[in-house]
Amino acid sequence: MNDNRGNAAAPQRLGVLGGSGLYELDGLTDTRWVRVSTPWGEPSDEILLGRLGEAELAFLPRHGRGHRIPPGEVNYRANIAALKSLGVTDILSLSAVGGLRADLPPGTFVVVDQFIDRTTQRAKTFFGSGLVAHVSMAHPVCPRLGDHLARTLAASDAPWVRGGTYLAMEGPQFSTLAESRLYRSWNCSVVGMTNWPEAPLAREAEICYASVSMVTDFDCWHPEHDAVTVDAVIHVLLGNAERARGLVAALAAQVTGDPHGPACSCRRALDSALITAPAARDPAAVERLRFIARRVL
Repeated sequence: MNDNRGNAAAPQRLGVLGGSGLYELDGLTDTRWVRVSTPWGEPSDEILLGRLGEAELAFLPRHGRGHRIPPGEVNYRANIAALKSLGVTDILSLSAVGGLRADLPPGTFVVVDQFIDRTTQRAKTFFGSGLVAHVSMAHPVCPRLGDHLARTLAASDAPWVRGGTYLAMEGPQFSTLAESRLYRSWNCSVVGMTNWPEAPLAREAEICYASVSMVTDFDCWHPEHDAVTVDAVIHVLLGNAERARGLVAALAAQVTGDPHGPACSCRRALDSALITAPAARDPAAVERLRFIARRVL
């Protein structure tokens, strides 16, 4: 595989995590599906590589083509590691969410900047016994990518806001009414099932990560709207599909032309994160972690 890990001079490549239709972009060329194996298993699907003008892109259907994998069974570590191994430097995560505020109606794009994790069954780190690391998650998304997204959305006709807290729940069931009201009391903006642990794993892999949540419903808290259904979610997603593809295309061009990308602090997140003394590190753990942390190992 193309190994650009830790190479600041390597070309910047945008990775996109989301639905299968996102890669149906006009002008996408040199496309090929590639299979990647990682020390953490297989990712959700093969990864589509392609070019859009000067931009290099990698698309990974988060749930597999045809939406075969539920949120709690997605191999998030393998997904992030596979993108890293293909030279992805920046990740755009697109996902469907429920809106928890009256001013975020269905159809709104939210550039998320914070998370609350209520998942319970997911592997959330590449590190562990034999090699321990603690990355900072105070600011869990890349502000540079957020700036690019804000400029792109401001130039579009999509309703959008920048800033908001994403409540990550385990699923696959939707929220109870009591849970939905609880999340609103915590000042959360949206509720979803997939962005965590994508964000911390991307930070550990030193990949810039940004999340755009597409509001498809009012969850179940809103007294004037029905409880969320799959049909309603799909209806809004289909209506926003073209806007989402336009967002991907515009962001890819900005990532490619951004001279500040290679110096972004996200790409040095492990500089002060490793805590296990070199002499005490398990050689097997070190070898496995070279897949995503070669720069510091």
